[in-house]
Amino acid sequence: MSEPERQKKQAWEEGGPERLYVLTSGRQPAERQAPLDMVTLIVSRGEAGPGMQPELAAIVRICDYPLSVAELSAYLHLPVSVVTVLLTELLASNHVEARASVPAKSLPDIELLEAVMHGLQNL
Repeated sequence: MSEPERQKKQAWEEGGPERLYVLTSGRQPAERQAPLDMVTLIVSRGEAGPGMQPELAAIVRICDYPLSVAELSAYLHLPVSVVTVLLTELLASNHVEARASVPAKSLPDIELLEAVMHGLQNL
């Protein structure tokens, strides 16, 4: 590989800010964006379109079952802030749906679960 080709390849790093800027088209999370946090569950509402940006299509494809924003970030190897911008676009176009995670208050009591488990073990 010649030196200019090597320098050209080194100019584009996978995790570099230039790539992230291109992925989001320079958009930043809107002030009035949908309430997305790390545990918000994302589910696709259909199939990825043919002219869709590859990262957007990947989100639609892998969200055929609910995944959290943090899981999407890990699967796509992208920062959560970038995934949030991409999800905002998908939410606006109705390609995905955001569901709130289960609040801790609505989870069953641990002592009740332990009592049921011990009762079942004693049968």
